[in-house]
Amino acid sequence: MAVSSPAVTVIMPVLNEESHLEASVQSILEQAYPGELEIILALGPSHDKTNAVAAEIAKRVPSLRFIDNPRGLTTVGLNEAIRQAKHDLIVRVDAHSELAPGYIADGIRILLEVGADQLGGIMDAKGKSSFQKAVAWAYKSRFGIGGASYHVGGQAGEAESAYLGIFKKSALTRVAGYDEAIIRGEDWDLAQRIKKTGGKVWFSPELRVTYWPRGRFSNLIKQFYSTGIWRGDLTRRDIRGASTRYFAPPVLVLGLGIGLVLMAVGNILGILPWAGYAAAILALAVTASGLSLKSRIALMIALPTMHLSWGFGFIKGFILGAGTTIDKGRLSGKAAGK
Repeated sequence: MAVSSPAVTVIMPVLNEESHLEASVQSILEQAYPGELEIILALGPSHDKTNAVAAEIAKRVPSLRFIDNPRGLTTVGLNEAIRQAKHDLIVRVDAHSELAPGYIADGIRILLEVGADQLGGIMDAKGKSSFQKAVAWAYKSRFGIGGASYHVGGQAGEAESAYLGIFKKSALTRVAGYDEAIIRGEDWDLAQRIKKTGGKVWFSPELRVTYWPRGRFSNLIKQFYSTGIWRGDLTRRDIRGASTRYFAPPVLVLGLGIGLVLMAVGNILGILPWAGYAAAILALAVTASGLSLKSRIALMIALPTMHLSWGFGFIKGFILGAGTTIDKGRLSGKAAGK
């Protein structure tokens, strides 16, 4: 085995991903990575045919093995996969994503060249339906969910966090892996703890992972509400480490709320925040590039859904904490179409 292609373990938490698991695993196999490759799927209690799909894949992929994740929590499954990983370099892949060609080889090369402990690339959101394409556009826009490098791109360099991630197992062991009490935002938390121990978190625009966002309106609300709650909780734990962009959605929610109060007491000025926000959303839909008319119309629904769900969630999480809040959109087989 070549020194430039060290052995790698790919870990993947899986829950209700009947529609995406085959393509996700196939994207790993098509990497044609020259070094030894181990694939571990942490299978949760799916309510669709996910586990049957996984069993069929395993029949033709000798390097793939399963571990049980009865609680279905991402962090729990990832930690068990890390513990059982045979190799010192680990690549995380989610069952709702697909690796671009050369991702593993390029990622391992960059990780070792820059001396990073955690490396991530661009989360390349894509869609199939008009609504999903609108959500994907929002993911990649600074006006959608902020300007993090892994959403909008940028120069290679040290990063706040990393999407999914390529890791040195020693770094994960050093910080005791993912915090299993955190249900969303686990990537950000892990990156902060790695950096606090002197580790390096790196972003590279050379790396790209296709991500299929929620394609159902109801699941989008559930996802962004729970994500907002956890971001609010994590922000109050470490407010100095929080990016200023995290506060934009809750400020929007408060501004619109103040507008409602003013209108309720007869002050016409209360309409201004609503009119201003509506005008901004309309302008974004009109000027959004690469979208059909149907997707532009869908964008006028998707953007407020993402902003307001996240903003309400953030306020609740910041004040009350996240508790055991979960993303309910992942609890049934319907989530496969998310």
